[in-house]
Amino acid sequence: MIRLENVTRRFGKLEAVRGLSLQISEGEIFGLVGPDGAGKTTTLRMLCGLIDPSEGRVEVAGLDVGSNIDRVKDQIGYMAQKFGLYGDLTVEENMFFYSDLFGIAIAERDRMMAEFLVMTRMTPFRSRPAAKLSGGMKQKLALMCTLLHKPRVLFLDEPTNGVDPLSRRDFWEILYRLAKEGMTILVSTAYLDEAERCNRVGLMHKGRLIQCEAPAVLKARLAPYCFRAEAVDLRQARARLQKIAGVLGAEPAGAALHVYLEPDAAAADVEREAGELTLRPLEPALEDVFIALIRGEERHAA
Repeated sequence: MIRLENVTRRFGKLEAVRGLSLQISEGEIFGLVGPDGAGKTTTLRMLCGLIDPSEGRVEVAGLDVGSNIDRVKDQIGYMAQKFGLYGDLTVEENMFFYSDLFGIAIAERDRMMAEFLVMTRMTPFRSRPAAKLSGGMKQKLALMCTLLHKPRVLFLDEPTNGVDPLSRRDFWEILYRLAKEGMTILVSTAYLDEAERCNRVGLMHKGRLIQCEAPAVLKARLAPYCFRAEAVDLRQARARLQKIAGVLGAEPAGAALHVYLEPDAAAADVEREAGELTLRPLEPALEDVFIALIRGEERHAA
């Protein structure tokens, strides 16, 4: 449903996206993860036809986005970081407005509105002005407006940024339901715990896709090289570790350090050189995977 082939996007001398190749299947929830400036939003905007790639080919739903933009728009829904809700209109009125923009018949509009309001648990708030909704409710309303024309592919740009944990959970339950019905979903997020809910995750750094795999696979690859270290003075221990060959990174994690080693480094050798600390095997989270990969990229670049 989504295909990018060696896609690059430049803004002057800046390469926001570099040589990106990616395929996403129908019904898949794919997470695009990376720090600010990694190229996530630029990638989504190219997929939606809002900007053209400098190089490469972009396809959505089997259509070349550059030469079939009007047909592609009928197949996709795009929810930007700041969605265009109208605060002085009620929930219901916002949905009426967007259904009119999409040219949806009144009977079909009313049927879908009733279904979406139940699905999002927003029925009691249908007469509330959008400006008086909570952050989570605003995101649910934005999603309902995006879904009114029945898109086959859904693009979400950091949809739960600033939303409380309960509303984030509700939002993801809705996404799972949509994917189960066959919708393809590409979501960019800065929350790595959210990324673990995706079928696959693409980690972006400085415009490049540095890893792409299921979260469980990414964590399993790092597990043999991920350790927890405790010390009386964490700052000094971290400084010592960062000077040792074979240590990719040593990052604070509560009252301990998470230490990432190169594949050919031995934990016993690192312990001996660091002194006064013990490395214990650690089951990594996706955050550990991402930090270790970034540190590896930085070391390779240096």
